[in-house]
Amino acid sequence: MKLNKLVTVLSVVTLYVAMSANALAKDSIALVISTLNNPFFVTMKDSAKKEADKLGYNLIILDSQDNPAKELANVQDLIVRGTKLMLINPTDSDAVGNAVIMANNANIPVITLDRIANKGNVISHIASDNRLGGQMAGNFIAEKLGSKVKVIQLEGISGTSAGRERGEGFAQAVKKHQFDMLASQPADFDRTKGLNVMQNLLTAQPSVQAVFAQNDEMALGALRALQTAGKKDVLVVGFDGTDDGIKAVEAGKLDATIAQRPEQIGIIGIQTADNVLKGNKVDATIPVELELIIKE
Repeated sequence: MKLNKLVTVLSVVTLYVAMSANALAKDSIALVISTLNNPFFVTMKDSAKKEADKLGYNLIILDSQDNPAKELANVQDLIVRGTKLMLINPTDSDAVGNAVIMANNANIPVITLDRIANKGNVISHIASDNRLGGQMAGNFIAEKLGSKVKVIQLEGISGTSAGRERGEGFAQAVKKHQFDMLASQPADFDRTKGLNVMQNLLTAQPSVQAVFAQNDEMALGALRALQTAGKKDVLVVGFDGTDDGIKAVEAGKLDATIAQRPEQIGIIGIQTADNVLKGNKVDATIPVELELIIKE
């Protein structure tokens, strides 16, 4: 009887040790994210974490705080930790190249999310078609207000592929619909800067009829500036489809947002990482569908 109890105890201990070993054996992958001070990237991070847990990976998340130097330090840290794969959402498409090359030299695969890297070897890039999104924003303005509309554009962070491509797409719509571009200035994807830049632009360009902001945060800042100035008839279009942006559309404050579905970027990023680590072939570019969100 005592022998049977001893065997049972040993079996439980063996099972516990095996389970602990399996937990410790989890592969670590990393998400180096441009900033967690933006709801879009918080959503991307949360969805990536859930998918990593589901697939059995230990996901290390590091915030670059919109600082390329911090981004490079994060990648250096991850190389020391022995990370199996890195998902990088770049702070700047040019500056991130050094971080990607560093990971390449350590034989760590790199996948980029939302923004491209202009240097280094990237196995796959997962993002929406930002040029198409910019065109969609311009076409919506033309649909609502017609051609030759007086517009202002709030730009994102200089050097990001997302900002550049959204601007290029919008420029195509401006040309197509013969808009009068009164001004186009950076507000760094930031709500407070969007407010301040819009306030200054309204002083110089009070005849504005529509605003395209390259993300929802700047669009919401611009809305606040317009409300303060008593301008209720200016059409405002954002980009990203964040929770706050969609709520503003549903409330009739923001006229539209181009929804980029950050949760899908995070999920597909982890799924692609899983395929890479399993030796499966992945596409060099994986698109995430856009959607025009307007009030029903």
